[in-house]
Amino acid sequence: FFFSKLGRVFTGWVQRSFQSTQAAPASQNTCAADDNKATSPMPKDCPVCSYNEWDPLEEVIVGRAENACVPPFSVEVKANTYEKYWGFYQKFGGQSFPKEHLKKAIAEIEEMCNILKGEGVIVKRPDPIDWSVKYKTPDFESTGLYAAMPRDILLVVGNEIIEAPMAWRARFFEYRAYRQLIKEYFNCGAKWTTAPKPTMANELYDQDYPICSVEDRHKLAAQGKFVTTEFEPCFDAADFIRAGRDIFVQRSQVTNYMGIEWMKRHLAPDYRVHVVSFKDPNPMHIDATFNIIGPGLVLSNPDRPCHQIELFKKAGWTVIHPPVPLIPDDHPLWMSSKWLSMNVLMLDEKRVMVDANETSIQKMFENLGISTIKVSIRHANSLGGGFHCWTCDIRRRGTLQSYFD
Repeated sequence: FFFSKLGRVFTGWVQRSFQSTQAAPASQNTCAADDNKATSPMPKDCPVCSYNEWDPLEEVIVGRAENACVPPFSVEVKANTYEKYWGFYQKFGGQSFPKEHLKKAIAEIEEMCNILKGEGVIVKRPDPIDWSVKYKTPDFESTGLYAAMPRDILLVVGNEIIEAPMAWRARFFEYRAYRQLIKEYFNCGAKWTTAPKPTMANELYDQDYPICSVEDRHKLAAQGKFVTTEFEPCFDAADFIRAGRDIFVQRSQVTNYMGIEWMKRHLAPDYRVHVVSFKDPNPMHIDATFNIIGPGLVLSNPDRPCHQIELFKKAGWTVIHPPVPLIPDDHPLWMSSKWLSMNVLMLDEKRVMVDANETSIQKMFENLGISTIKVSIRHANSLGGGFHCWTCDIRRRGTLQSYFD
């Protein structure tokens, strides 16, 4: 593919100290605005700069399990969850996830943050928020979910942070947990874009979406039918994955074609957004199905083959099929599949953060010459994400490249 040159590539960054992994103390950020003054002029260096999933990681946002609540059992939640958990949602919607489980998840993520810091990465955290508070818009009522998965709501493209509009009513106000951080990045020179916020009115959802079995889901997905309609744009950031000038996205239960078209127009002409699809009965977030881990290297879920895989093979890419996950059948996965084992975080091309329990995929990475940083986040997995989901890389040391010329 041929692209015009990006006008400006950021080569510097600002080393700053925001909040610790606990509740945020007073920031010592020297470039943040005074409470009563706007910043002017913009600083030359920008702390936000990331073009792909594998350049050396320097700064990252890690989510929080604190106060996580079970979302109300609405039609879009039903369409994205497994039948065996529907009773759980019906019983506990609007209430906290099991307290002891959350306590263990919080401890796991704290340890993950400590390990990232030990690897030289600056770690930032969203604000703690009470997600059990009920809210009402002119179109719906709901309670919240969590701020556990920054990858779902934030997409960094170069020096720009894009806030995704989301598709679940329980996630309508999730952006609030990240606003203090994003304002600080903005005050240091980052671009900040919020995609059009959907009303999430009834018309956005197929209220009669017919799901009774996995077979039903396969048939519907093959027909291009999803619980979200094309009433208005919606998307989750985690349905996009970056490879320099090329960004790949799937139409899913939470990302519609209007949302994809908005991103295409917004990012053109410097970036090209490609729609890819998979044999997936319940597509939602691309990174446990298709995870780009290096220049010319992609993990492709063997249970959910990519219909456009020849695009990558013709470009000389190596397609790796990760081994079957080892997570036990009786471990609760309220919001995801076992394939979180491939939802890894690259610290650079030769270092990967991977679950300590997933010895098979560890061996796969080691055979590829990639060192594994082992962390156990089994209880955090239950909330719906692996290492890639639980993080949003803010700065990676690298420049904008094209990997498909």
